[in-house]
Amino acid sequence: MEAVLGQAEQLPALLAVSRSALVRDWDPLTLDRALEWARYFQHLHERFRARPQLREALARRLRRSQRCPPLAFPALGRCPQLVGLALLENRALPPAACRRLLRSGTERAGDGDRDGLSSPGGYQGAAGDGCTAGILLSWLLGNQQRFSAFCLCLPCSHLAFLAGHYSQLSRSYLDLLTCWGSHLHYDPLQGRWLKSCLDKAELSWEELKERFSCLCQGSALLKEQTQAALKLLRTQDGDFKVCGLSVWTDLLMEI
Repeated sequence: MEAVLGQAEQLPALLAVSRSALVRDWDPLTLDRALEWARYFQHLHERFRARPQLREALARRLRRSQRCPPLAFPALGRCPQLVGLALLENRALPPAACRRLLRSGTERAGDGDRDGLSSPGGYQGAAGDGCTAGILLSWLLGNQQRFSAFCLCLPCSHLAFLAGHYSQLSRSYLDLLTCWGSHLHYDPLQGRWLKSCLDKAELSWEELKERFSCLCQGSALLKEQTQAALKLLRTQDGDFKVCGLSVWTDLLMEI
């Protein structure tokens, strides 16, 4: 039991590291290990919440931390969410680790003994993973500037992968692409679509076309959803069938 208490005492350190610049050196395997620890702490909460004496012992260890206010026992149950949110808010997290974090809701890190308590690898919670993914998506989609910055930083192929797995994200991503596309204007002298404001964090015509193409190369459902959105936008724009009048017409002709 002393070993378990000692491990629980590491939760504040895990949260502190997740918020620090140290994550700059994390690769996907390091991230997996951090998430394993988070799920292990969640498992401790599930295992000991109905055992008052052990629960109080864990709570005392958590109160030893230097955090203000100190962590309480319920924090163990929310550890995957706490760690995930700390990492997503940390700009030092490398893109590869960030992608791994978002995929963690559908994948399990490792295949250790599920019944063991000697190490964090001994517990893998599928329900916890799914809950964590939902929390992270809710956080990501809850702020337009945050979501826009995320989409600008992540390669279009990875965004297409995520859109194919999460319908919430695919709808928001299509809405964002629609917003960016509506800011393009056609220059007849150059014969191409240009950004309306060069200093704004928006996409060029080439980048917009690449992102829609990636979506159309995804699953059949995602391709159908993307093409339906473009056709609706073309209709709303006048249903033109010639180049240079509607960015949506030109996108449909290109992809």
